[in-house]
Amino acid sequence: MNTEETGKPFFEDPNAALREIAQNPAAYAHYLADFHRVVLDMAAKLEVLQLETRVHCRGTRVEGDKMGQAFLRSFPVEKSLNDVLKNLKSVSAGLEKSAHRRHAHDEKVKEVRKQRKERAQLQGRKNKPTLQAAPERSPEGGEKDSNAGYGGPTSIYNLDRRESA
Repeated sequence: MNTEETGKPFFEDPNAALREIAQNPAAYAHYLADFHRVVLDMAAKLEVLQLETRVHCRGTRVEGDKMGQAFLRSFPVEKSLNDVLKNLKSVSAGLEKSAHRRHAHDEKVKEVRKQRKERAQLQGRKNKPTLQAAPERSPEGGEKDSNAGYGGPTSIYNLDRRESA
């Protein structure tokens, strides 16, 4: 398919795939894991390059060098590679953190929905309380039912039709 024939590009929106990845936490984590693998691979190769560069630069001596001059000449090269490695490690940590935070975001959204639903139910109960039947009172005059159950005497002073102390 040629773009000149239709006059349209192959993809209407080049960011559509990334938009779908951003909406799905599992796809987001998988996509960042791919980047993480690349960064870790780069870091491993740069660490080997750093060691080899250190050995070569520190071993390169010029006639008439004093003690430590080769090291001082190699220091800027080593420092630049150390800075790159440090930045790659921070990028790697940032990718991991981002994947975890994306997952935590979805969990929090689910929790907020659940909490709001529960609050709405509680609010509904407060606004419209259920009617409960009033408990039946025993007849006045001190006569109590012989099988009182939970409404029976609560202490030894309540026995034999006595009132509580």
